[in-house]
Amino acid sequence: MTAQQASRRIRRTTGRHHAWWKGVLVSIGVTVVAVVLFAVIIGLTDVQDGIIRIVNQLIKLGAIFLGVRAAVPRGDENGIRRGVVIGLIYMGIGVLVYALLTQQKMTLLGYFIDLLMGVAAGGLSGMVLGSMQAR
Repeated sequence: MTAQQASRRIRRTTGRHHAWWKGVLVSIGVTVVAVVLFAVIIGLTDVQDGIIRIVNQLIKLGAIFLGVRAAVPRGDENGIRRGVVIGLIYMGIGVLVYALLTQQKMTLLGYFIDLLMGVAAGGLSGMVLGSMQAR
């Protein structure tokens, strides 16, 4: 392997990891903005607990999709893998933050289901985006 080939390989590998973290950061940013806006809406109106739970799940799913969209270019053959990793990291961070900041305790099954939802949503998003034709 020549030095030039090694340099290309390092750049390709670094770019992949950069895309994963870019996707996770976009997902976190979308979540923060959406949660703040939703908190304002909750403060101004009388929203039922069931609606809050549903909207929170939709915020997570939307954030994962937008994060995967930021990291997976159209026609990417690794879209599913990138989406799964982004969904897993995002939900892992979310579960950890939730466990540390709240007094409510979820069961291990609840945490596992949240992680599984992130993996599924990320994988599906990556599959859809990766299967689209490149522009």
